[in-house]
Amino acid sequence: MRRPNILLINTDQQRWDALGANGNREILTPNLDRLAAEGVNFGRFFVQNPVCMPSRVSFLTGQYCSTLRILQNGVPVPEDTVALPRLLRNYGYHSANLGKLHLLNHANRDHREVHPDYGFDHLEISDEPGCYEDAYRAWVRRIAPDQLDHLSVGLPPATAVWQKTMGVRDGIRHPAERNERRPIVFPGRDDVTHTAFVATRTIEYLKARAHDERPFLCVSGIYSPHSPWVAPGRFMDLYDPDRLTLPAFPPEVDEKRGPGHYDDEELRGARQGYYAMVSEVDHHVGRMLGALEELGLADNTIVVFMSDHGEWLGEHLHYGKGYPAHDCISRVPLIVRLPGGPSLGTIDPIVEAVDLVPTLLEACAIPVPGHLQGRSFLPLLEGGDRGNGRDSALTEGDGWKTLRTDDFRYVARADGSEFLYDLRQGLGEYHDVSGDPAYAGELSDHRRLLVQRMIELERPLPRTWPY
Repeated sequence: MRRPNILLINTDQQRWDALGANGNREILTPNLDRLAAEGVNFGRFFVQNPVCMPSRVSFLTGQYCSTLRILQNGVPVPEDTVALPRLLRNYGYHSANLGKLHLLNHANRDHREVHPDYGFDHLEISDEPGCYEDAYRAWVRRIAPDQLDHLSVGLPPATAVWQKTMGVRDGIRHPAERNERRPIVFPGRDDVTHTAFVATRTIEYLKARAHDERPFLCVSGIYSPHSPWVAPGRFMDLYDPDRLTLPAFPPEVDEKRGPGHYDDEELRGARQGYYAMVSEVDHHVGRMLGALEELGLADNTIVVFMSDHGEWLGEHLHYGKGYPAHDCISRVPLIVRLPGGPSLGTIDPIVEAVDLVPTLLEACAIPVPGHLQGRSFLPLLEGGDRGNGRDSALTEGDGWKTLRTDDFRYVARADGSEFLYDLRQGLGEYHDVSGDPAYAGELSDHRRLLVQRMIELERPLPRTWPY
């Protein structure tokens, strides 16, 4: 058999509900909706950490963050980490990452230096749009040098501190401020945005692999819809902010809002910018899927679309992501289309991001190493037993863990505190019911389930012989 290719499109900070196929009637995502209809759209897919670096290394290795000992951003991933490209290499795969990877800190390094390969054969790394001298700026410098001053979305605050401390002057023009709360129209040409860069280089990679006998893994790392919310005007114009639905708040939270502090205008503007970025992603996903068809690769390529975590987008009076990994943070899109596989649309079993690597290995007829902690969901992709899903999803942070079951979210902290949220209730994630005697049984059940999960994920070193 010829093993299938894998195209893994990975966005950054995309909520599960930022997709038409997942019930959002305001967002425009026709290409992703079509992909969801052609393959399998997972309605309850959860990541193992609420921020970029630990989530990414977790799903690329099929291991939990506590096993990897990477529970927060800022921890460089060891260069010898066994991730998906290394698991595929012995079976003849050529692997590439184009765009964002974020296994290293990006704020305190020179992006012109050679990046560790982590098992990839080809790397074009750009972890932030336009604010570093990296593969993205090198590409624009080659095809449209007059656009270079339009690329940066703003210097990250930690980078500004590092550059000042180290005396770095890179000459890159940045916006006067990095605004995280209002939509900004991209000032350059539509074809040189960061998302356009990832899509164009992906298509060029697909063309280069089209006549190669070796199968490939292509990871397309898209920065959008991560803030700041910057998108070309034609995507921004798709949305009238006055017509966008506001998030619902319980009264005690709603009364904390005011002018310039999560007011209606601000929240609608945030949604306009965020949705515009998702629609730009959708446009370029359409280009990549079209290239697979035109090159004759679609019939033997597994397509995966996912994100590393979500975005509060004003809910809980927050932007960004983090503890305690509410559904808008830990629940993200996952669409998988198998070559020749059934078109199942949306299914609801609980699946975890650590399950992706074992699933891909099984689909490629590659044995799953015992150190992996995920569980293959290939039977679900092939239309098998819907009971193949999990009874809970585990998300971990530094000093806390949260368990998402069918109806509840349970949070346990290192200081001994615990919280329980009844998701069957309207705005249930705003109300802790752990102290309510009516929930004593559910609280006890979730404690037990978390203990079971922690025991299950243990991977002791193997014995080589009786002592």
